[in-house]
Amino acid sequence: MNVKKDFSETVGNTPLILLRSFSEETGCKIYGKAEFLNPGGSVKDRAALFIVEDAERSGRLKPGGTVVEGTAGNTGIGLTHICNSKGYKTLIIIPDTQSQEKIDLLRTLGAEVRTVPAVPYKDPNNYVKLSGRIAEESENAIWANQFDNLANREAHFRSTGPEIWEQTEGKIDAWITSLGTGGTYAGVSLFLKEKNSKIKTVVVDPFGSGIYNFVKKGEVLAEGSSFTEGIGNGRITENMKGAPMDDAIRVSDEECLHVVYQLLHKEGLFLGGSTGINVGGAVKLAKELGPGHTIVTVLCDSGARYQSRIFNRQWLESKGLKLPVGT
Repeated sequence: MNVKKDFSETVGNTPLILLRSFSEETGCKIYGKAEFLNPGGSVKDRAALFIVEDAERSGRLKPGGTVVEGTAGNTGIGLTHICNSKGYKTLIIIPDTQSQEKIDLLRTLGAEVRTVPAVPYKDPNNYVKLSGRIAEESENAIWANQFDNLANREAHFRSTGPEIWEQTEGKIDAWITSLGTGGTYAGVSLFLKEKNSKIKTVVVDPFGSGIYNFVKKGEVLAEGSSFTEGIGNGRITENMKGAPMDDAIRVSDEECLHVVYQLLHKEGLFLGGSTGINVGGAVKLAKELGPGHTIVTVLCDSGARYQSRIFNRQWLESKGLKLPVGT
């Protein structure tokens, strides 16, 4: 019988989906790794699982313990699902700029949720730093520390990367995705380069993030802003360090919206803004490489987590944006 013994065993082994309309548009095969089909609904389930199991093996996470994390939402959701299944509690620190859907879901799942003002990483009250202090001051608690905990990228080196390699039968020319913690990008990039050093590993970045300029100019320099959540960064995390970055592409909010709505209306895929950035970057990369190449990116999470924002005309207009033509 093909039976899973618990929630943890259902994480990973997601399908690879050919994005037909984008592939026809570019003459390349553009595939999306369907991470929104993970049991907790996002790519972050993988990092959450590896972080919890690493803490268990090391003895840091003890029975009845609490996992504390600063997160834009999806890692917190993944952690809460996994902790619920293993008998731990979760305390989530989340910026108040994140979608209400994610905040509500975290509370529904049973996490203790504290919303805090969104301030730069250099500020001692930044949500990441604050979560670390709270974990240190709490009894029988650990800090997940997804940005600098290498169990994050190990999750993708050991699972996502091998899955992509097997699903493409090793016939892959380029891997491209955005970076938040850097775990997904770095883990997959390191694995694929180990298999074939000729595979291009490319960063796609929203405006407001400094990673694009880090790759292009060697300095972390942010320009502009973006409505996307959970991606982009103003520093190089431990998970990013040493990851191969052959090139970088930047995608605007307007381009992201066009992609998100094309995914919905032409591919039948209801996905969030980070996926719009990823697929938008894959399309730009395909046009740079020319027809005949195979490119893989990540379909991060469901559009249901952003329904009141990027699928809401009034919210978009408040940001000076418009629904794409034809929607």
